[in-house]
Amino acid sequence: MKVPLPKRSCSPSWMPTSKRLASLGSAVFARVDAAKHAYRVQASSSARPDLVDLSIGSSDLRPPTALLETMASAVMDPSSGSYCLQTGLRPLHAAVADWCRHRFDVVVDPEQEVQFLVGSQEGTAHLPLAVLDAGDAALHLDPCYPSHTGGLHLAAARTKALPLSPEQDWRPDLTGLTSSLWDQLKLFVLGYPHNPSARVGDQEDLNQIMATGARHDVVIAHDNPYVDLALDGQPPCLLHAPNWRASGIEFFSLSKGWCLGGFRLGFAVGAAPVIAALRRTKAVIDFNQSLALQQGAIQALQAFPDWPQQLHPIYRERRDRVVETLTARGWSVPCPEMAMYLWFPLPAAARRQGWSDEDAARELLQRSGVALTPGSGFGAGGRQWLRMALVRPVNELVEAASRLADAMDD
Repeated sequence: MKVPLPKRSCSPSWMPTSKRLASLGSAVFARVDAAKHAYRVQASSSARPDLVDLSIGSSDLRPPTALLETMASAVMDPSSGSYCLQTGLRPLHAAVADWCRHRFDVVVDPEQEVQFLVGSQEGTAHLPLAVLDAGDAALHLDPCYPSHTGGLHLAAARTKALPLSPEQDWRPDLTGLTSSLWDQLKLFVLGYPHNPSARVGDQEDLNQIMATGARHDVVIAHDNPYVDLALDGQPPCLLHAPNWRASGIEFFSLSKGWCLGGFRLGFAVGAAPVIAALRRTKAVIDFNQSLALQQGAIQALQAFPDWPQQLHPIYRERRDRVVETLTARGWSVPCPEMAMYLWFPLPAAARRQGWSDEDAARELLQRSGVALTPGSGFGAGGRQWLRMALVRPVNELVEAASRLADAMDD
């Protein structure tokens, strides 16, 4: 006798999703992207100004021309279409080791302490799967880049937030991290220079975190894609912490400093056991990045290691001009220490109307055509703040800032 299968609803609302997926909520960049698309559709049939997208840190600046030429040439090699397994990464890993010696004066083992990533975001997303069991405790900053918490939720971690605040200059208050709390943790994910606050951070904080993590067998994961884009101060680096080989891992990217965001080129450097765990996880998820694109990454690290420093004057002018423009219109805009972003509280007019940061981002887009990112998308600690990416030429940014201010004056 056949047992009938239970009927499933044909309703469009039914979908076989996991509880882990539900814990992710709605991704902020996906929400903003939908709002931008809706604005473009409306603007195409009306007199609204063109969209100025300052919601995401996708640089408008060009990478070195030689990198693009190298990758274009390599694409024509039939072998570039092959899958790239671990042994195929050896030339890139050797280039990373050379870069670490040049950039940080740190010697690393390219075979055991380096791992290529399809963008550094792959590291923050997949590392929790490699080092956590369901229910393990993990600590993250609040606010933080969304993939930091996203990876923890997908690993079914028990997450704990370390609040940051403007009163503390967005630095972590480590005094509240008791020994008993450290004993509960398996992983601590953080990143300085910090996104979204654009504060550079402090090496002593990172040294203390790494030393304590080593004593308590906690993996310390430091996301460092902006290490070469500090305009003020000295950016911290986990590889400068004396204990990093105990249980540390640091993620780097070519997206920001070399303007290669869409090419998805990143890498991790860390303790051999942590790298090995991440490598095993990657082996069942992806076959790495195109060999042709890897040639560009190798050339970036070897031939253009100082390229990011050439961007500093451009970002410094953008930062100073936009801060000056908004401040002159009565907005409170702290001067960021790191290139690419402004991070500021809602303007007074928005607060008087009782808007949330989501309300403000939506209304400013509709009124001015300028897309910003609501701060709550980076966590509860970002509520009532907005992030602006400085990813357009300076004159366009100044015009966008004026449009934003005009929109709040209406």
